[in-house]
Amino acid sequence: MSPRVEAAVQRTFASVRSSRNFRLYLAGMGISAMGTWMNFTASSWLVLQLTGSGTVLGVNSALMFGPVLFLGPFGGVLADRFDKRRILLVTQFAYALVALTLSALVFTDVITIWMVYTLSVISGCITAIDNPSRQSFYVEMVGEDVLTNAVSLNSAVFTGSRIVGPAFAGILIATVGMAVCFLIDGLSYFAVLAALFAMRPGELHEQRRTTRERGHLMAGLRYAWETPELRRPLLVMAVVFTLVFQWQVLVPLLAERTFDSGPREFGIMSAAAGVGSFVAALWTANRNRTPSMRRLSWYAVGSGVSMALVAVAPTLFLATVAMIPMGFSAMSFMINGNTMMQLTSRPEARGRVMALYGVIFLGSTPIGAPIIGWIGEHLGPRIDFLISAAIALGVGGGVMWARRRAAATAAAEPEPAGIAAA
Repeated sequence: MSPRVEAAVQRTFASVRSSRNFRLYLAGMGISAMGTWMNFTASSWLVLQLTGSGTVLGVNSALMFGPVLFLGPFGGVLADRFDKRRILLVTQFAYALVALTLSALVFTDVITIWMVYTLSVISGCITAIDNPSRQSFYVEMVGEDVLTNAVSLNSAVFTGSRIVGPAFAGILIATVGMAVCFLIDGLSYFAVLAALFAMRPGELHEQRRTTRERGHLMAGLRYAWETPELRRPLLVMAVVFTLVFQWQVLVPLLAERTFDSGPREFGIMSAAAGVGSFVAALWTANRNRTPSMRRLSWYAVGSGVSMALVAVAPTLFLATVAMIPMGFSAMSFMINGNTMMQLTSRPEARGRVMALYGVIFLGSTPIGAPIIGWIGEHLGPRIDFLISAAIALGVGGGVMWARRRAAATAAAEPEPAGIAAA
């Protein structure tokens, strides 16, 4: 291996090399992520088979992530106040129970849509508690210097599983049924539990915690809103996550309604987006650049362009190919936004800030998914993709215009008399 290649590899995997705890976590998450994507694919197909409705598909996604809207900020308070590793032990075990219950219901052929709805709500409540602790736990495992690298590598593992998980799920659904997908997902959570138990608490980068006094929830909300470096990306991501990144509704509708395809083709399309996301995660891990609003706007524009290509693709093959740049742009957008929030926030408020990130990332689904599902069902999936693409282009272009206008205004302001005289 040449010195140049070796240096690139070391940069790409810097956080893995520096932290045993993160290596364990990444290995466990890699196994669990495979099951998660299989569950994601199988549950979308299950709802379509039970109801045949794109609107119901959107409603189920809304129920799955709706609790994050209401409980997410409370989860952030818990993350700032208690041991994050112990919180994750509880939530990962709870996830396993939900997946195993769904598997049993499908195996016994007693599953109904209201049962799917109920389990989706329970899963959403778990996510509301899990997400802030998980997102703010990276900095405790690796420290701030390689935080962008750690988030990128975790995203690479998660999206790398997206390449194989949906395709494998599509094959299993077509051969042995959906229940096996849910069973594998339930068992996969025990890999994360094993990794969390095996960690060395003394090697964690301990962060300052909040006290147990009242008022921390509102204080965290005020802090995020009154800090422009947090408020601006939050507003941009809120629009994009709500009305653009609703893949769980868009992709299955496009596969079934537009291209008259089955679960195997749906899985392959999802895997193609995973290829793009995986490449993006490794690319950002290697560069380890400081996130910025400029990059966030460019990635939004890239998402809009690639989604428009998917919308106008005349064949299933070309649509699947166009999913690759779509996955690349979307993952780059998410990593940039995630690390921007973590690096900008104060350590004792990071859990609550990341809870807000979770609210707009996951909690936006109850608002966006039913809207996207209704449009896809009544106007068609291609129109769905085009509308989302237009929103992404509008947001990205708007941020660029606002930045340039602010820069021009600052340049046109007269210098203070003292400076001019000097």
